Amino acid sequence: MNYSRQREEVLSQLQMHHDHPTADVIFAELRERNPNISLATVYRNLRLLSEQGTIQKIGFVSGADHFDPNALPHYHFVCDHCGRVIDVPMEVAEHLNEQAQRYISGKVMSHELVFHGLCEECSGEYDSI
Repeated sequence: MNYSRQREEVLSQLQMHHDHPTADVIFAELRERNPNISLATVYRNLRLLSEQGTIQKIGFVSGADHFDPNALPHYHFVCDHCGRVIDVPMEVAEHLNEQAQRYISGKVMSHELVFHGLCEECSGEYDSI
C-alpha cells in the first residue's frame, strides 16, 4: 500500500486512544487540526488499515464500528449498558480453534471472544439503585 499522509494521521490519532473509538470520534478529533479532512477519508483509511491488519475493526458492538490500534489477537469486554469496549489482557485460547475445527468442515483460522456485562462505572450505578 502506498504511503498516505492522511492515512498516517488517522493511524496516529487512533493510536492515541485506549477506548476503541468510532470513525466519527477520530474524524472529529482530526477535523480540529485539519478542517479539510472528510469523513469519507477517515472511513476509507480505517477500512484500509483494518484490511491490511495494522488495526482491528470491532463490529460486534451495536451501532457503529469501533477501532482498536492493537491488531494482535486479544479479547474484549463490552458493557451492555454504556457500550464501552475494554481490552481483556488474558492469554488467547488458541486451543479453541482446534476444538471448533472438529465441528466445521472448512478451515478454522481464528476466533473472536467477547465478554458482556457492566463496566465498573455502570455496575456502580446499579449498586446504588
